[in-house]
Amino acid sequence: MAEIKAQPFAFPLKRDAVALIVIDMQRDFAEPGGFGASLGNDVSRIAKIVPDVKRLLAGFRDAGLPVIHTMECHKPDLSDLPPAKRDRGNPLLRIGDVGPMGRILIAGEPGTAILPELAPIDGEIIIEKPGKGAFYATDLGNILTSKGIKQLVFAGVTTEVCVQTTMREANDRGYYCLLAEEATESYFPEFKAAAIAMIRAQGAIVGWTARVDDILETINHA
Repeated sequence: MAEIKAQPFAFPLKRDAVALIVIDMQRDFAEPGGFGASLGNDVSRIAKIVPDVKRLLAGFRDAGLPVIHTMECHKPDLSDLPPAKRDRGNPLLRIGDVGPMGRILIAGEPGTAILPELAPIDGEIIIEKPGKGAFYATDLGNILTSKGIKQLVFAGVTTEVCVQTTMREANDRGYYCLLAEEATESYFPEFKAAAIAMIRAQGAIVGWTARVDDILETINHA
């Protein structure tokens, strides 16, 4: 069995049962004028990981391994948006409001789209999710089961919210989870550091973390 150099110890790769899942690399979270910026965040922190996410995508594609993309978004009529999510805090724009890139986090709007540099290609799965975790109210679990996927490599944003939530959901369902360290980010550097520490604490209680180069080295030579 091939192993990926990782923390807290080597990740036991099953090459015929692994997929990459890229979480929410959307314009609304990474570009000026989007939802993330409207909340007062420095979106350049998200934009800077694009090259590493792109390298990871290319590596999985070149290796012929499955790729899954997620997008946080809601129906135009907001029927899948709980008031507790929409009404929280006092932001300049709320989900469903019209912003510079269309209605915020609404399916089909320009700002909701995945960044062009990371756009899915034919055959790659796209999961539209109304929550933080990619398993909630989606068909992700059934898709993974149908494809025999038992291991997930994670990239995307934000580390401590949608990425970690999905990793915890996957962990509870029995998946082996590995986070690509440079291919994930938070608006708050201390939150990313804390999430990584939580994930790999106590013998990989939620999952493993590894450098992109180490992941690519193993999947392309296993």
